[in-house]
Amino acid sequence: MTSTNTQFTFEITHSSDECSGRTGLLSTRRGKIQTPVFMPVGTQGTVKTLSPDELVEAGAEIILSNTYHLYLRPGTDTLDHFGGLHKFMSWERPILTDSGGFQVFSLKTMNKISEEGVTFASHIDGSRRFLSPEEAMRIQNSIGSDIMMVFDECSPYPIDHEKAKESMERSVRWAKRCRDSHPKMSRGQALFGIIQGSMYHDLRAESLERTAEIGFEGLAIGGLSVGEPKNIMLEVLDNLVPKMPPEFPRYLMGVGTPEDLLSGVERGIDMFDCVHPTRIARHASVFTRNGRIDLSSAVHALSDLPIDSSCSCFACRKFSRGYLRHLFKAGEILALRLASMHNVRFLICMMEEIRNALKNGIFIQYKNEFLSKYNNREQ
Repeated sequence: MTSTNTQFTFEITHSSDECSGRTGLLSTRRGKIQTPVFMPVGTQGTVKTLSPDELVEAGAEIILSNTYHLYLRPGTDTLDHFGGLHKFMSWERPILTDSGGFQVFSLKTMNKISEEGVTFASHIDGSRRFLSPEEAMRIQNSIGSDIMMVFDECSPYPIDHEKAKESMERSVRWAKRCRDSHPKMSRGQALFGIIQGSMYHDLRAESLERTAEIGFEGLAIGGLSVGEPKNIMLEVLDNLVPKMPPEFPRYLMGVGTPEDLLSGVERGIDMFDCVHPTRIARHASVFTRNGRIDLSSAVHALSDLPIDSSCSCFACRKFSRGYLRHLFKAGEILALRLASMHNVRFLICMMEEIRNALKNGIFIQYKNEFLSKYNNREQ
């Protein structure tokens, strides 16, 4: 089934001859997004420590926010009052929201799953809450995101085949309810389906077929990067992605290390998100062309080098590793901000290079050269 959302389109601009990678252009009601794209994560309406202007300077064309967290705080009454998340946080570019499914199901002992939805205890105050496919759509409508995700059940790893099948089938039924309750495109919000099925290729194929036929603007791969070995994740992608309709954007949820971005792009993934770059930044860990380094290490105490001499971010233009180490050792908030600026810019710059490499037919060369330096693991 094809989409009827005329405010959201996806155009493939180049397909690689040497791998399954491709470049594309997502057009939304709030702007265009070049793919493959990495989306910084602003869980609670902010990418931690960074302002919207700093995200624009970093080159972010879209960010991700979290339905579960925004539902609990500040709540839809507040979001409705301010006219949605864009106005609330002063971000004018597109936003994608996940449905809250991953967060709800990760609560494990604090939730109760039924066919209607999930009853769970708030991690903030322990109050009992209920989230259903229809409620997830209502909340995302209040948020005003440009791309909404269906409410799904994210199964843990490991899980046996029977339970994974039950979970996948429930996700398909919930996806249909999300589509049926989704506003009639009055606000131009696109809706993506999510493919589940854990590590089982037959379940992934069935989930793909049944989810795609419901009719969405894009398809996401959920339930990966949840603790499974890397080789199993890649096996799932190798088996699943070639079966996905090429005309729709393909989104690999929750994946965002440099190595995983390269692996995903090579297999035909268009969209990625992850908290990884800002999370490690808060622990003094930053990306460089020669691998990650720990800025709190004594080896950087007298270094006048930038984090990465090839990076154009504010931190690399202005400050030395020695100064950044001092900030981290002194517990200064500026340390977290500068490291986050750099890590976000590093991945966005990397995606720009990947798009150029795909267009110029040298992606495999780029990947091999990048990894040969990155795996050098500078200390």
